[in-house]
Amino acid sequence: MQNRYSHIVLGLGATGLSVVRFLMQKGITPLVMDSRRQPPGAKTLADEFPDIELVRGGFDCRYIVQAQQLIVSPGIALDTPEVRAALDMGIEVIGDIELFARELASRKPCVIGITGSNGKSTVTTLVKDMLADAGHKVVMGGNIGTPALDLLSQDADFYVLELSSFQLETTSSLNCIAAACLNLCEDHMDRYSDINSYRDAKVRLYQQTRFLMYNREDELTKPDEPMNQNSFGLDVPESDGWGIVDGQIFHGTSEIMALDNIGIIGSHNHANVMAAMALVDACGVDKNSMVNVAKAFKGLSHRCELVAEKNGVYYINDSKATNVGATVAAIEGFDSHLGDIYLIAGGDGKGADFAPLEGVLSQVTELITLGADGDKIAKLKSGTVQVKNMKQAVEHAAAEAMSGDIVILSPACASLDMYSNFMARGDDFTQCVEQIADA
Repeated sequence: MQNRYSHIVLGLGATGLSVVRFLMQKGITPLVMDSRRQPPGAKTLADEFPDIELVRGGFDCRYIVQAQQLIVSPGIALDTPEVRAALDMGIEVIGDIELFARELASRKPCVIGITGSNGKSTVTTLVKDMLADAGHKVVMGGNIGTPALDLLSQDADFYVLELSSFQLETTSSLNCIAAACLNLCEDHMDRYSDINSYRDAKVRLYQQTRFLMYNREDELTKPDEPMNQNSFGLDVPESDGWGIVDGQIFHGTSEIMALDNIGIIGSHNHANVMAAMALVDACGVDKNSMVNVAKAFKGLSHRCELVAEKNGVYYINDSKATNVGATVAAIEGFDSHLGDIYLIAGGDGKGADFAPLEGVLSQVTELITLGADGDKIAKLKSGTVQVKNMKQAVEHAAAEAMSGDIVILSPACASLDMYSNFMARGDDFTQCVEQIADA
């Protein structure tokens, strides 16, 4: 070992590259380490920064113990032995979001943070679009799209960040003008010991915002101590809260818009729209911009996305539903639908408890399962059809469904047992649907 490094970046990929670029702009040459032999971004790193050393296939403690700061990518758990050793030695361990926060520390609050188990990307995009409609310069990133540090090169009035629990574990200095925790359900139980430790990571955001929006229908999102807060829900709002009265979104006693005019389907998306409206309201955006965007926004790919209508049957791609809570929300979102519902579910459950699915499966006419944990989900409903792949699942559903019915891919599981990511899974579903013959 010849060089001693003050800063070490653990984990390459898009986030690690953004950290390297940021540090180099500050005149700091870091050491990069990745546990993978062929880390994504290795070629880009070599092309952009040929002098930066990359240690592959593990984390070398000889370097780590001499560092002043470790910048850890979200995919690396803090209980990784080498990271734990650094923490025990008093070495600072942070992530890219904390670097981002410190860079903006001298500015007035201009960050909007969105976390939760489900709906983050939808709400983040809605917030960005509403702020833009109101004439603000706004950029979006974090856990969606562009890494946060890469956003700093853009001139913006507001930075809208989707924030995962992994990112929040290493973040303490965000000074958000507004933030929200949309909902909480079991997710990443292969990384967290229980739902409470997962919640602890999420609610770290609460002490880093001027205004907090929480879901009053989800006890886990409620702050433990009173703060500058408000709530949203699908029920009638109290006081200045956001809610629904006679098919209309209300903010307190002020009518905002009819649910029928919202461009995205499902009651869970109505809650997402309300959360976005509340966040931009805290930033001074008027009702017109909120309504304009809510009407025009048709949703994100792989998130309750209507991909086709074949022979009168609606096919919905909700491949982003990588946990039980997302699938529960999707099925509950169609509780007023008059036709039958055919649900395709299964994949890698990440150690989650599938029991909360059982209640909503009563709304499902037929359950079709696949993937590594498909058999576990199948046990929750009698008459479940188990298949080997997406093609079989779609063909079976198409043969059974009739005009007015819904066939929805909402897996309640991650995709890595069968696909490279949830997008590939959703694309496979869509392609299989496209092959259905017209009657």
